[in-house]
Amino acid sequence: MKGSGVSPNRNTYNILVHGYCKLRWLKEAAEVVELMRANDMVSDIWTCNKIMRGLCDEGKVKEAISLKDEMESLRVMPDEVTYNTLIDGCFQWRGSVKAFKLVEEMEGKGVKPNAVTHNIMVKWYCKESKMDEAGCVMAKMVESGFSPDCFTYNTMINGYCKARNLGEAFKMMDEMGRKGLKMDTFTLNTIVHKLCTEKLLKEAYELTVKAAKRGYILDEVTYETLIMGYFKNEQTNKALKLWDEMKEKGIIPSVFTYNTIISGLCHSLKTDQAVDKLNELLDKGLAPDEATCNIIIHGYCWEGAVEKAFLFYNRMVEDSFKPDVITCNILLRGLCKHGMFEKAFNLFNTWIIKGKPVDAVTYNTLISVLCKEGKLDEAFDLMTEMEKKKLGPD
Repeated sequence: MKGSGVSPNRNTYNILVHGYCKLRWLKEAAEVVELMRANDMVSDIWTCNKIMRGLCDEGKVKEAISLKDEMESLRVMPDEVTYNTLIDGCFQWRGSVKAFKLVEEMEGKGVKPNAVTHNIMVKWYCKESKMDEAGCVMAKMVESGFSPDCFTYNTMINGYCKARNLGEAFKMMDEMGRKGLKMDTFTLNTIVHKLCTEKLLKEAYELTVKAAKRGYILDEVTYETLIMGYFKNEQTNKALKLWDEMKEKGIIPSVFTYNTIISGLCHSLKTDQAVDKLNELLDKGLAPDEATCNIIIHGYCWEGAVEKAFLFYNRMVEDSFKPDVITCNILLRGLCKHGMFEKAFNLFNTWIIKGKPVDAVTYNTLISVLCKEGKLDEAFDLMTEMEKKKLGPD
């Protein structure tokens, strides 16, 4: 550009700064600002706000505040976006004291806090479970002429759920409905999770039914949460019914959700059915992870079907499953639990010879068996081996 005899103007430099900020190249953006100053130009507040946002996102709040002070000395005055960016950054990285000082400074300089400012404070109070203070900010927001929006309500609902105050969370939901506002799916899932945690499964399911009727989208997380809740409360049939309902609605389960139902079935001593779900997962072209296989191996061992556990283990190894230390420990405990001590030690020795990883749990399992069998010398030998591998003893 300069080679063609055209001198860059302020807009040219600002475009460069915006581009660098978008790429998160903050050093280069700052260099452009310095170049502008060298050419007797001052960047506008919008450009400065972009750099401050980038700095705050990287936790460099002190540098962002310094830039604000520097721009003020050049008579580029901060606006609502400037202060909101810095206040939010302080809450995230530097603590609340500096954030609230910036709110005071903002008001003192005649920059009126807007809806975003109030939402930032509501978010922080909710994160800290200071719900009374969050409610006061919400009330002040209304007094200042701003209407709480979906973000405000969703944040408050999440905060009340975190604070284990479902009554207030539901009040917020009702208030949202009266104002024609909708919860987001994340907030709905938060409430469903909280209800399931409190074992209020009927209420959780009824909430999803009402939400669906009002046009809310129930996603995989909604169903996965309910399914897990039913399994944990030993309501296997209801969990399986929800699984079918989820698939009927066209929601494709991920490996994570398959793991939930596989784990639930294994916990309910229905490991053969869990293997059916695994086969279904494979038929869909999904790849099970180590957790999937370990859950099923544990399921068979829990049922006392140790031979089935080893058959499944061998099958999965042939299909490229890479057993880890958790796999070894599950099989060892299964063998020891059912008195198959010789097989347990053979497995351990094979594992060691192959250079497979073992941990303190592996040794503790075998040492416990040896102590119960009165083989204290062998138990001490394993303890010495543990110490050499810096695994304990605990």
